[in-house]
Amino acid sequence: MRKLLVLAIITFVNFTTYSQNSAEAKKILDEVAAKVEGYQNIEIEFNHRLDNEDANVHQATRGNVTLKGDLYHLSYMGTEQVFDGKKIYLIIHEDEEVIIQKPSKTEDALTPSKMFSFYKNGYTYKMGALETIKGVKIQYVTLTPIDTHSEISSVKVGVDVKTKHIYNIIESGQNKTVTTLEVRSFKTNQPISEKLFIFDRAKYKDQKKYTISEPK
Repeated sequence: MRKLLVLAIITFVNFTTYSQNSAEAKKILDEVAAKVEGYQNIEIEFNHRLDNEDANVHQATRGNVTLKGDLYHLSYMGTEQVFDGKKIYLIIHEDEEVIIQKPSKTEDALTPSKMFSFYKNGYTYKMGALETIKGVKIQYVTLTPIDTHSEISSVKVGVDVKTKHIYNIIESGQNKTVTTLEVRSFKTNQPISEKLFIFDRAKYKDQKKYTISEPK
C-alpha cells in the first residue's frame, strides 16, 4: 500500500512539474505573438539553412519577408511569394513562370503568416535551454507535434528574452533534416505600399510575358 502511495505521489509531482513547464513555455510564445499583433507591419531579413548529415546536404541562403496581418511578400532563392489574403502567387523568375495556389490547410505547413502563431495548434510545449548568443539572452522553447505521424520531429523556437522577438526557429524532421531560420534584421511599422501584397497580373502576363498557371 505504501509503495502505491509513493508511486502516486511521484507521478503527481512529475505531472505537476511538466504542467508548470508547459505553461511557462506557452506563456513565452504567447508574449511573442501578442507583441507582434501590436505592430502595423514587420520587415524581416533572415538566414536560412538546410542540413542533412546522412545525405551530406548543406544549403545556406538569405531572404526577406514583409508581413501585414496575414498578408505577406516573401523573397527567397530567386523567387517571390505574394499572399493577398486569398491566394498565394509564386513568382519563379528563372523560369519566367507564376503559379497561383490556395493556402495549404495542413497544420504542419509553416508559412510566413503562421511564423508567430503556428505553435497554438497541434503541439505540446517544453522549456528549453537559456543561452547567451552574441551577448543576447535567448530562451528556447521546444515544440513536439501531437500527431505521431507528423513529418516534423520537433521545433525549437529561440526567443530574445529582452525584446520578445523570435531569434531563430530550428525544425527537425523525421528524415533527420534540420531546417534553421535565423533572423538577421527585424523592423516594425515601416512605410510600405499596399501594392506589395497585390499580384500585378498585367505586369507579368503582358509586359514580362511570364506563363501564369492556376492548378485546380
